[in-house]
Amino acid sequence: MREIKINSNDAMQRLDKFLTKYMNNIPQSMLYKGLRKNCVRVNGKHVKDGKYMLKDGDILSLYFKEEFYSGKKQFKLNYGNIDIIYEDENILLINKPRGIVVHADDKGSSDTLLARMQSYLYVKGEYRPGIEHSFAPAFANRLDRNTSGIIIGVKNAPALRIINEKIRTREIKKFYLCIVEGCIEKSGTLSAFLTRGEKKVSVTDTRTENSKNIITHYTVISSQSDRSLLEIELFTGRTHQIRAQMAHIGHPLWGDIKYGSIHKPPMRLASCKLCFDFSSDAGILNYLRGKEFQITADFFKTFSQEK
Repeated sequence: MREIKINSNDAMQRLDKFLTKYMNNIPQSMLYKGLRKNCVRVNGKHVKDGKYMLKDGDILSLYFKEEFYSGKKQFKLNYGNIDIIYEDENILLINKPRGIVVHADDKGSSDTLLARMQSYLYVKGEYRPGIEHSFAPAFANRLDRNTSGIIIGVKNAPALRIINEKIRTREIKKFYLCIVEGCIEKSGTLSAFLTRGEKKVSVTDTRTENSKNIITHYTVISSQSDRSLLEIELFTGRTHQIRAQMAHIGHPLWGDIKYGSIHKPPMRLASCKLCFDFSSDAGILNYLRGKEFQITADFFKTFSQEK
């Protein structure tokens, strides 16, 4: 028998979701059989319903074979630097450099921005993987390898739930800077449909099977005969949305050869501004209401000299 005390990072999630993380060697059929057969007790009482929402301070008693417990993996420090724009007890905003992946990819990259952030918090003593049952510091959004700029790191589970919800309800607004090919004279809003493929996405003007609606607003900052500098606001947040939607209207991002640019990389795209535009309660993050964080991109100052 194993006994676990639920902490604030474990609370407010379904019992079955927690158990899946804690016992990642157990088949789902065996997990739910264990729930039915009195192998899981909460505060001494048999709980059959995997939908039970865990509370801070709950005591779990688990009666499963030891083979289902994976054990703690040894934490490996990553000594890569991170450029912190803002930090408090709940979140940190990092200026991601171009060329680094946020999470491990299919190429097996071990030097990820996530590993750097977690190592930074580990050294500070704010992340102690040895005592965590189901949580590790995470990013609430993601950026492509060759996109730079602001990304939201979250230190605890309650803050992560709030940030995820505020992103979903568009109470956190994200803006990007980019250079596209061709002259765009007027600002506008684009609406289309995006379908994910194996290596890239496709955009159509009409809905197709498995497609999702995408909406992108762009503001022209400056334009020349062969290029335009834009600020982009996303109203939806799909994979490669900016890249594919601008290419769809004949203005691929400068250097984005994956989506049709005739110019060599790097791609000119950066997450430049973040607005915490909360219109409803944000719990422990209410202090962020109305705050705005902004950076510039290396290509902003050199726009006129781009070749």
